[in-house]
Amino acid sequence: MADADSVSPWAPTAFGSLAAEVTAIVPACLVRAHERTQGGHEGVHTQTLEAYRHGLYAAQYEELSADLSQLPGVELVRLQARTVAVVAGHVVYPYRYAKKDVPVTAARLRSVSGLRAYLIRRHGPDQRQGELDLGIELPDDGEPHADLARLPPETKLVLVAYACSLAEGVVRMEWGSAELRREDRSLIWHHHEPLPIPRQR
Repeated sequence: MADADSVSPWAPTAFGSLAAEVTAIVPACLVRAHERTQGGHEGVHTQTLEAYRHGLYAAQYEELSADLSQLPGVELVRLQARTVAVVAGHVVYPYRYAKKDVPVTAARLRSVSGLRAYLIRRHGPDQRQGELDLGIELPDDGEPHADLARLPPETKLVLVAYACSLAEGVVRMEWGSAELRREDRSLIWHHHEPLPIPRQR
């Protein structure tokens, strides 16, 4: 468990009295997710990274929801066949943004539509700047993902962005709040800070 001295001033604003526990649980869960899928990849002996990539995507949600659900008052919500935890009114959402150690400020979504994009737009922070006029017509966002109706409108998003690969494991992990810029699919972080990464096998 993280001690009070290792918890940033920001964490209690999101998670209140649970800040220390959440700060310790989240990194441990994502490292376990990597280790599980690393073992799965070795077990199937494929030459591609499909088993690792798809396994990590599923395992990250399983690990986080299992451990965070042990905390008092945590609600579990199903979003697109994955279970996420809502802690103190904040949905904790993992996002593997890179395979190598690059800053989270370089993170870019693959699409401006889909569940993750809608989640950031609906439950992330208010935009700090208007959209840029690049002289091009942007695609229509379409209808918001139906599963988002399962989250109360006042729910806030804590994005847990991490860089991870089969060979290197988890090399960077930060969390915070970000808005999505539609023009280039980049994240504009209102706040982000590193999380301590536990020792990996």
